Parts: sequence; C-alpha cells; structure tokens
Amino acid sequence: MKTIENDLKNATQNRAVIDGLYNAFAVGDIPTVLGSMDSKIVWNEAEGNSYADGNPYIGPDSVLNGVFGRIMQEHEYFNLEDIELHEMYNNNVLATLRYDAKTKKGKKYNAQVAHFWTLKDGKVVAFQQYVDTKKLSDALE
Repeated sequence: MKTIENDLKNATQNRAVIDGLYNAFAVGDIPTVLGSMDSKIVWNEAEGNSYADGNPYIGPDSVLNGVFGRIMQEHEYFNLEDIELHEMYNNNVLATLRYDAKTKKGKKYNAQVAHFWTLKDGKVVAFQQYVDTKKLSDALE
C-alpha cells in the first residue's frame, strides 16, 4: 500500500513541477524554466522539426541556445495554449497542448502538440516533443 501512496504522491509532485514550468514559460521567465531542468537533461525535439537538428540537446544551456533562443529569434510570438497535464507513473507527465504562433515572416500557425516529460527528484531529466512538423515547417519556410 505504501508504494501506491508514494507513486500517487510523486505523480502529483511531478505534475506540479511541470505546471510551474509552463506557468513560468507563459510569462517569459526562462531562468525558472531552465532551473526546473536537471543539469544533464536529455531534450529531444520531434523528428522532422527543424529544431531537431541538435537532438539530443544535453543540459539546460543547450536547450536554451538550440531551442528557446531559435524560437525567440524566428517568432514574433510563440504561445502554449490549452495545456492539459496528465499524471503518469514512473515519474512521467504527459502534456497535451497547442502551439499558437506567428513567425517573423508573418506566417501564423496553430499546431497540436504532446510533450512527454520524465522527472527525477523534482527535476526534469528528459523531454520528448511530438508535433505536427509539417505545420511548423510550412510556417518557417
């Protein structure tokens, strides 16, 4: 019985970490987002996404420079919407959401997304993105 209680407690705590991460991202608090990551995080963008050229990104600085920095450089705005968090066992959290964005070239897109997060001791140790990469590619052309 103790194991089930611990699993539920961990799932709730992990969900709270990811919720805090998304809330920080929404207000542009990138230091807090990066602070939620383990120093050796393994970050993977979806295959076919132009940002996947650096997969896997290892460590928060790599994610900042290879993903977040490029998003900020190429987009007028990039918002995460309709975020739903799904608690899972084995220290995983699944997020389903949408990217609502406009590139600096003036192209808008709204893409369906899933993020699969893995945590250990309250820090994100792995990330896998799943997204409609054709929408992203078309918008960034």
